Amino acid sequence: VFKIKAVQLAGKLLPAFNTPTGIPWAMVNLKSGVGRNWGWASAGSSILAEFGTLHMEFVHLSYLTGDPVYYNKVMHIRKLLQKMDRPNGLYPNYLNPRTGRWGQHHTSVGGLGDSFYEYLLKAWLMSDKMDTEARKMYDDAIEAIEKHLIRKSNGGLTFIGEWKNGHLERKMGHLTCFAGGMFALGADGSRDDKGGHYLQLGAEIAHTCHESYDRTTLKLGPEAFKFDGGVEAVAVRQNEKYYILRPEVIETYWYMWRFTHDPKYRQWGWEATQAIDKYCRVSGGFSGVKDVYSSSPTYDDVQQSFFLAETLKYLYLLFSNDDLLPLDNWVFNTEAHPLPVL
Repeated sequence: VFKIKAVQLAGKLLPAFNTPTGIPWAMVNLKSGVGRNWGWASAGSSILAEFGTLHMEFVHLSYLTGDPVYYNKVMHIRKLLQKMDRPNGLYPNYLNPRTGRWGQHHTSVGGLGDSFYEYLLKAWLMSDKMDTEARKMYDDAIEAIEKHLIRKSNGGLTFIGEWKNGHLERKMGHLTCFAGGMFALGADGSRDDKGGHYLQLGAEIAHTCHESYDRTTLKLGPEAFKFDGGVEAVAVRQNEKYYILRPEVIETYWYMWRFTHDPKYRQWGWEATQAIDKYCRVSGGFSGVKDVYSSSPTYDDVQQSFFLAETLKYLYLLFSNDDLLPLDNWVFNTEAHPLPVL
């Protein structure tokens, strides 16, 4: 029954790929099959993290059904991206599906970019490390990220900034914190025997993201935090002080725990668990909070779907044995749904 539903849904999504380039629209009308993009996304562009985060699901669906159509759609996206010139070796967040040209040159490992990089690595893992093309694209991408986006603050915190309009913005989003786990996951099999380096980088990102939690009143991390002058790992603008039950920091704790078994990751996960229970639990479930620096926070009255799919799942796994969903056999998609290594 689930396979039938998956095929029906995929069939409804396929018209989104009917563009001059084969890069799909962000949205598709399930009745008419007409696609369109977000009005705010750089001159009608599609978004890297959206069209670049279909690979695992579509490849697995081709495996389940024997129908190559899904596989072909996502491989076409990869081939197109491989051929394109990349400024500084980085992938901009916007690509116009009509012209096949980049939109504005904004690059992020956080929102709008994040899971594209994650899926390059995971395509390789999911293929039982046979998909070497994906691994090469991942290695090239993280070398460019390390060269152009990763910096150390004056206080010694490693952070991943965002490339905007030709300069590096010294700000890191909560979403970007997933990258600590990604670097650790990709350490084994990395180029030039740099596995130890990437595991260390993952640990440094985990530490920075923990600091963003620790420097708040509620011990819950803000949506984004700056590294300017005397301000480090702290949100400055009011509209970046919220916490909406996001999983990325916990996700990185879990990967770091699996690869190092350093007890601090469980300690940090327990701190977050207690804070979520204390400040986010409401009568009908759990709610985001609007200001993590306020001792009397207000609720946003929303329980995001990723709270169940990811935040609680990663916390559960953090305190479980390694033989529950071992990483040699399972790869998690970007919403923490496990797919088998084949």
